[in-house]
Amino acid sequence: MRGRLLRAWREGLKAVGGGARREPPWRVLFFGTDRFAVTALRALQAAREPSKDLLVSRLEVVTLPSRLPVKSCAQELHLPVHEWPHTGPVGQFDVGVVASFGRLLSEDLILQFPYGVLNVHPSFLPRWRGPAPIVHTILHGDKVTGVTIMEIRPKRFDVGPIIKQEEFAVPPHCTTKELEEILAKMGANMLLSVLKHLPESLENKKEQPKEGVTFAPKVSVAKSCIKWEEQTAAQVIRLHRAIGSMFPLQTLWKGSPVKLMDFVEVDNIPGFADQVLNDDEAVPGSLLYHKMSQTLVARCKEGWVGIKTVVLKKKLRAVDFYNGYMHSWFQQSSRTVHQECRFQTLRLSPAKKTLKDEILVQDTKQ
Repeated sequence: MRGRLLRAWREGLKAVGGGARREPPWRVLFFGTDRFAVTALRALQAAREPSKDLLVSRLEVVTLPSRLPVKSCAQELHLPVHEWPHTGPVGQFDVGVVASFGRLLSEDLILQFPYGVLNVHPSFLPRWRGPAPIVHTILHGDKVTGVTIMEIRPKRFDVGPIIKQEEFAVPPHCTTKELEEILAKMGANMLLSVLKHLPESLENKKEQPKEGVTFAPKVSVAKSCIKWEEQTAAQVIRLHRAIGSMFPLQTLWKGSPVKLMDFVEVDNIPGFADQVLNDDEAVPGSLLYHKMSQTLVARCKEGWVGIKTVVLKKKLRAVDFYNGYMHSWFQQSSRTVHQECRFQTLRLSPAKKTLKDEILVQDTKQ
């Protein structure tokens, strides 16, 4: 019923000459916050350049009241900026565009746009609905992801019909930051493709499949604590690639919290494959030092993981951490596991600060 009413409202608006047009250029109101959104905003601004294929005639921006990348970008481009929940003049835009905005739009707001509101979402929906799809793509080791241009619906995130969708093979060893840059460019190009033929694109939209739905909630700083007894080496490496640039992974050393950086897969440590280890003696968190590559090697639930940098009171290279804190245990043999020489799991209560919040903070510093 709601869908029929919405279609009737839009058709009625067009019939009475309510300002909606059937072809470009469009009047666009953009909603966004972070680096991912900036790529789409710049693409829309470029689409305002005079040419025979002019796509956008008017562009204004809605963002949050903080100093965020989208706000800085909009000011740089001399675009009008509205701070949420203010959304500017009513009834003066053809279509809305959302990219990484993080706020639900009301039905009343959506109905102000004759062509509705489009969302640029960096996953192959319905997999990874929610605010952190790229993080969860890396965290779960997905081989394939994608970008979806979908229609916004009120009250729930990422459930609207699909307008355009493309798959993308996740590169090996990819980090969240690297994948974000790739998908942001891909999403911006797809958005422009939809806008070139907007009425036809909307007519051909399709509902999301009911099967394969997964959710990508925000990730808090507590997720950065390595659980040596529960996580395999492969899982620790994926965790580092997923969140390490924002939340360095954490653990305990002799009761003190430390941060671990620059992780290395043991298969990529020169000469480590030749080292004979007695895994039966190594409890999760056990530490060794690989002298030839100057790498710390920690035992996980399954397998070992290499670490190049430790932050205790200050940032230390693996060799400096070994000389300062481990050397006395290994004077006789560097291959002998010592039960006292180990990292232990740090337990943090779920923090209010999430990865999404941290990304926004990091963005403002750049």
